[in-house]
Amino acid sequence: MTKVERWMTRNPITIEKDATVIEAMHLMKEKNIRRLPVMDKGRIAGILTEKMVMEFKPSKATSLDTWEVHYILSKTFVTDAMNPKPYKVRPDTELVEAAKLLHDRKLNGVLVVDDSDSLVGILTITNALEALIEICKDPSVCQK
Repeated sequence: MTKVERWMTRNPITIEKDATVIEAMHLMKEKNIRRLPVMDKGRIAGILTEKMVMEFKPSKATSLDTWEVHYILSKTFVTDAMNPKPYKVRPDTELVEAAKLLHDRKLNGVLVVDDSDSLVGILTITNALEALIEICKDPSVCQK
């Protein structure tokens, strides 16, 4: 019950590395997600988060109008905004170890990969909190 595999989101929504930032923004909004593993022909190329997208967009103080910003983002590939070296854990990683990684590195999620480095899931802060809630329902585990 305390392994990452039990709590991770399996088969996460991904995006290909040749997609644009605007496509990623639309996909994140449509699927109500905050992070996208970026793939290159089935292999992990990086991760793109909602925060990375927001930091990549021009500020509101820019003289560009909405259409110009939209045009620029529609011509910019996700590889320009993503982190090419995302943190990864294995499905058999202890949940507490993954939670410590999330905490210590101030991450909102980590990719879960198998022995061949293929993406099998994603573990988010939300997943970790769901685990904490469920585990602490047992009074012998989490006492007041």
